[in-house]
Amino acid sequence: MKNFIVYSEEVKEAIYTQKPVVAFESTIITFGLPYPDNLKVAAEVENIARKNKAVPATIAIINGKIKVGLSQKDLEFLADPANKKKIEKVSRHNYPIVLGQKKNGATTVAGTMMACAAAGIGIFVTGGIGGVHKGAPESFDISADLREFEKSKVAVVSSGVKSILDIKLTLEYLETSGVPIIGFDTEDFPAFYSRKSGFKVPNNIKKIKELANVVDCSFKFCNSGILIANPIPLKSELNSMKISKLVDEILMNAAPEDIAGPKYTPYILNNLHSISKGKTLAANIALIKSNAEVGSKLAAELSKLN
Repeated sequence: MKNFIVYSEEVKEAIYTQKPVVAFESTIITFGLPYPDNLKVAAEVENIARKNKAVPATIAIINGKIKVGLSQKDLEFLADPANKKKIEKVSRHNYPIVLGQKKNGATTVAGTMMACAAAGIGIFVTGGIGGVHKGAPESFDISADLREFEKSKVAVVSSGVKSILDIKLTLEYLETSGVPIIGFDTEDFPAFYSRKSGFKVPNNIKKIKELANVVDCSFKFCNSGILIANPIPLKSELNSMKISKLVDEILMNAAPEDIAGPKYTPYILNNLHSISKGKTLAANIALIKSNAEVGSKLAAELSKLN
């Protein structure tokens, strides 16, 4: 895998000198947020990392190479809506195709975790992870993100999972897979736009230093990833019932081809942004920034233990 990785000079130097590094995915840039918000947020989360004395490493595939740490030109390419058809959503299943055919790819949660494990980066920040879809007992529609926690030794900071998923089954799946789930200063598992999902987290840690100790033990003793659930800031939280009703409305009016496979989540989020008149977009940006704050502080604290 390392033959396919190209580090930016900043990230290469940070890894060599054991400075704290925090990774960011690129799917959110190409498929998760509209232009120009996507480009602005990509820069803002990297600045949050630097403010907290961590080196940001946004990850994507450019011309068949996994780039760990992106240039401004790379970010602009990924953010430009005109390039969407030239960029694939990359997870474990299509990595070899995108690499082997020298394509461009925006890495999903699973794809970024896989790259982090290969690149030697332990902390990764995202918005929300994928999970078990509603109706999965019949459809078997389960995100590859969950399986990746079993394979990649990476701590993922997210605002839980989106409320459009089956949260109960998602938590059951992670528990069965032996994945530690930690709520950061919360006893409730967050549901992306909402601080509460109706389900409790098995573990609640309030201090970054204590969280770093637990992550360090997990990396040294366990072979799985670890999920850190950081709820959306209170002032940015949206009413979960209203969001659920909007999602039901979107699904009722969607053509089957619009929500097939990987199109499902981007289609719903794009429509939510429109119907809510930007409220869900603002909430999405707020939780990503909050996760970047926690993730970069965690990376800085973790580097003191090694």
